[in-house]
Amino acid sequence: QVQLVESGGGLVQAGGSLRLSCAYSGSIFDYYSWAWHRQAPGKQRELVASIRNNNLSNYADSVKGRFAISRDNAKNTVYLQMNSLKPEDTAVYYCNRVGLPPFAWGQGTQVTVSS
Repeated sequence: QVQLVESGGGLVQAGGSLRLSCAYSGSIFDYYSWAWHRQAPGKQRELVASIRNNNLSNYADSVKGRFAISRDNAKNTVYLQMNSLKPEDTAVYYCNRVGLPPFAWGQGTQVTVSS
């Protein structure tokens, strides 16, 4: 059974940085496009950034210029480098494939940004 395991979250002050990782336990990782999503308390899950299998990436306007998504096909891992963090970035962050039905969601990783 495919597993997605997110890690790297934590508590950080505004202006700080974090790097999230998402490890995928299935096969043909390099075939898929991947995305990071986040869900803040009381809000719907939103897509933050995505990366295609040709490494083209897209970002939500709210994180453009601050976040960077990348992938390591050899490690079956997707990363999200988050810089200049703001309190409104506080959420649980999840990864999943895009363009196809999603895998079962992982537990996510909590990011809390204090002001």
